[in-house]
Amino acid sequence: QLQLVESGGGLVQAGGSLRLSCAASGLTLDDLTIGWFRQAPGKEREGVSYISSLDGSTFYADSVKGRFTISRDNAKNTVYLQMNNLKPEDTAVYYCAADEYYIGNYYKNYDYWGQGTQVTVSS
Repeated sequence: QLQLVESGGGLVQAGGSLRLSCAASGLTLDDLTIGWFRQAPGKEREGVSYISSLDGSTFYADSVKGRFTISRDNAKNTVYLQMNNLKPEDTAVYYCAADEYYIGNYYKNYDYWGQGTQVTVSS
């Protein structure tokens, strides 16, 4: 059974940076597509980024492109989301998710989820 644990959230001023970590146990991350999602109060969960199990290719939502970077450390079985130049609209609970078969940005197609970590960006 795969377990995902996020960490690295917090409070940061606009323009600042945070690095989120998603540590996995139970399965090897490089066999999985790992996605980062976020959900702000009253809003639907949205895809931020993912890294493909197939070839390691990455995807970014337009809202974060050029500011966020997803990466994977296979030795640590951990995926990271480096977030730079944060904006107040990035405030949300961030989740990592994994799936063995799906490659994409639609949250309902991911089978495994972490508990989430809060990111708050003040203006």
